[in-house]
Amino acid sequence: MRVLVAEFMHETNTFSVQATDESAFRNSCYYLDNDIPGAFADTRTSMGAAFEAAEKFGWSVIHPIVTSANPSGRVTDAFFDAVSERILNVCDGVDGVLLHLHGSMSTQSYDDGEGELLARIRSRIGIETPMVAVLDLHATLTQKMADNASSLISYRTYPHIDQYERTWQAAELLEKAMLKQVTPQVAVARRPILYALDGGRTTSPPMVELLRRADQIEASRQALVVSIQAGFSSADVHDIGPSIAVTGNDRGAAQAIAEELMDYVWEQRTFSSIQFTPLDEAIATAKAGEASATKPLIIADYSDNPGSGAYGDATNLLEAVLAADLKNVGFHAICDPEAVLQAQAAGVGNRVTLQLGGKTDPTMGGGPLEVTGHVVAITDGSFIAYGPMGGGARRNYGLSLLLRVGGVEIIVISHNGQATDLGQFTSLGVDPTRKSTLIVKSMQHFRAAFEPIARQILEVDTGALSTRNFKERPYKSVRRPIWPLDAI
Repeated sequence: MRVLVAEFMHETNTFSVQATDESAFRNSCYYLDNDIPGAFADTRTSMGAAFEAAEKFGWSVIHPIVTSANPSGRVTDAFFDAVSERILNVCDGVDGVLLHLHGSMSTQSYDDGEGELLARIRSRIGIETPMVAVLDLHATLTQKMADNASSLISYRTYPHIDQYERTWQAAELLEKAMLKQVTPQVAVARRPILYALDGGRTTSPPMVELLRRADQIEASRQALVVSIQAGFSSADVHDIGPSIAVTGNDRGAAQAIAEELMDYVWEQRTFSSIQFTPLDEAIATAKAGEASATKPLIIADYSDNPGSGAYGDATNLLEAVLAADLKNVGFHAICDPEAVLQAQAAGVGNRVTLQLGGKTDPTMGGGPLEVTGHVVAITDGSFIAYGPMGGGARRNYGLSLLLRVGGVEIIVISHNGQATDLGQFTSLGVDPTRKSTLIVKSMQHFRAAFEPIARQILEVDTGALSTRNFKERPYKSVRRPIWPLDAI
């Protein structure tokens, strides 16, 4: 069997002013053709699973591209079309297609980037060739995606640590479909909800119950796959919100299952486990425990989370940390390539005064902050991430700086990204386990690597781009009425 395998991932925050072009993908993850196996073979990644499955099933694999970029603004049409063409150009004569997508990509011309990509591929390979896509749990799953894919299989963990397992699941289903043992079709259900399921937290009661039901349905063979998507709330698109996708041999039966599960989502729409700590209280807690700490207190900035498309350069939290004169703090991170270059010019071992952060949009979580500090280290920002979300694959955050200001060691990066791996600290010489306080910019993914080393976790909302105050966001394209924007 000739199988096309590719990855094209982006979670698009349509409120971001930062367009996502080719350079954004090249700065994050961009591999072509023969470079792909060497980068991903023997890793616990989606592509690692795909190559293992190909060996097991004896597939002849075509792998034109693997690329992803940190969440940010709309993907440029030029890059979307270029990647689409690279995939389409090798579609002829394939027996199956296995894709790793996000599910919440928007481009300059298409709110539903994945739906458009799948439709283009379907028009090339025909209706008989099976095509299975692995999606992020935060996919904004659309009817267009469901109509063009044979199966859509979403992660079942948040933090996302099961891309490898879900791709194996997808590969096994694709093999059966190519052998005509199954005829998978996708049914999708949704309700007028903008945000629910506790943001997709798979340790919270609604997702735990839905995953339990999904396991039961799959085990009893009522459906081939049941996928629960929490959706992505930072996208001003018509199909925003949670969804259920059920893959079955009979689309009508799959639709009935999807609708029943979606009724439960509606019933549980108000549940939330998120408890924000006022910023001054979080700082006071850090101050009180810094002298006796044997494990770090973790303060997570929910609203400046680069993983949801926030700019990663908001300074309100850093300003509060410095004003309190906290000691033995590790801070990840401020995204400010200009500041890194200035520190590089000053040189390792020297002092430098910088206007740090707050340059993308000073109204979103704080403007530039003048700091004077010691240039401790500068690296190229490239390292292998071995943590639960890393899978042994290489990461690249661009030229990166460790700046010591008083008792605070601040990591400054050139390519934006949330804190998900201890290597983001250790690659710059910081031992996170020995800090009294760790600051991370992340909503939930940080927990996979950092919760095991923490004595306590506090979440704060500093008013940056990904603030949870939905009614303050300028939604224009979402379908209305929709909860919680409207009283329904």
